[in-house]
Amino acid sequence: MEEQGTISMLDEGGNQAQEYEHSMAELLAEDSSSLSPRRGDVLEGTIVGISPTEILIDIGAKCEGVVGERDLEQLDADYRKSLKVGAKAFVYVIRPEDGDGNVLLSLSRARVESDWQEAAKLYESGDVFEETVAGYNRGGLIVNIGRARGFVPASQIYSIRVPREGTDEDREQLLEQIVGKKIQVKVIELDRRRNRLILSERAAIREWRQDQKDRLLDELQEGAVRHGVVSSLCDFGAFVDLGGADGLIHLSELSWRRVGHAKQVLEIGQEVDVLILSIDREKRRIALSLKRLQKEPWAAVEDQYQVGQLVPCTITKLTNFGAFARLDDAIEGLIHISELSEDHINHPSEVVSEGQQITLRIIRIDSSRQRVGLSLRRVSEDQYSDDFDWTTEQLPAEDGSIDPDLT
Repeated sequence: MEEQGTISMLDEGGNQAQEYEHSMAELLAEDSSSLSPRRGDVLEGTIVGISPTEILIDIGAKCEGVVGERDLEQLDADYRKSLKVGAKAFVYVIRPEDGDGNVLLSLSRARVESDWQEAAKLYESGDVFEETVAGYNRGGLIVNIGRARGFVPASQIYSIRVPREGTDEDREQLLEQIVGKKIQVKVIELDRRRNRLILSERAAIREWRQDQKDRLLDELQEGAVRHGVVSSLCDFGAFVDLGGADGLIHLSELSWRRVGHAKQVLEIGQEVDVLILSIDREKRRIALSLKRLQKEPWAAVEDQYQVGQLVPCTITKLTNFGAFARLDDAIEGLIHISELSEDHINHPSEVVSEGQQITLRIIRIDSSRQRVGLSLRRVSEDQYSDDFDWTTEQLPAEDGSIDPDLT
């Protein structure tokens, strides 16, 4: 019985010894791995020694790591002065162990790697950020994120339009204009192995404007007056940047006078105050008006002009039934074909031409319908007297028909 007990104890003791031995092996393996940095690791250490030719850094390995003189020369002066004994610093492992058993470290490489890590965070988040243009080549702009070299291809530049045609010299002259300026960019491609960091100003601006437009659509109120800058002109009106989002002034809302193209009223870059006419939040459209912030000219037309008055005018348009003439910037009147000449004519072009400056007689004013009737044949005093009753005349409407109100 005793023998069996002894054997049992030995078995139990043997098993315990094996378990202990196994546990120690695991601990030693873990400790060994924690003490064996690998090439390419970026580690945080503590500076324990500084000399003119090297810096010793404790990274928790069997021996201290060494930053050599060659690497120190690559550091900018301000950063090198900031390095003190006891301070923390990130280092890049160049060689886990040299011939003397030292771990070779790099402070400069660690700073580059940390900047690449920052670029990776920006890529993952999709954030828009602002950086200074450091340089250019014929393909685009160089924009660095710290010490990570980023590139903005010409197709991704928003600040200027870089034409595909033309010489390399022409393209480089355009790109040089932006060097030293800050632009908004976002990371659209990153490959650390190939040192490839591609940025886009165009995508950043598009996203920024989208955010601004969302904010403006929530903020704007119909009937409010906003200050903006004319961003573009087109056949159907003008777009005004209200601070990150564009609103449209339709051609009919540019001026009280007849306008053929927005360039007759505005120019790109011009600052203007506009009235918010309507906001379509679903379609993300903002309708603006310029003319409604100006005095409506027809409201005072009867104070400014009288029937029988001779006025200098400019012929603006010819039609089959007559000619339109501008009295001032906002008021236009119609000369019916019957009022152009005493003689029968087939078309107004037989008597007048567009752009011609001419004196005409006012024979009708109807401010409620925004109409002024003009006459060329009644300009002579002997053909028009103060006691002439114009209301009995069957004057045509602007479309050439006889106005039933005046028959």
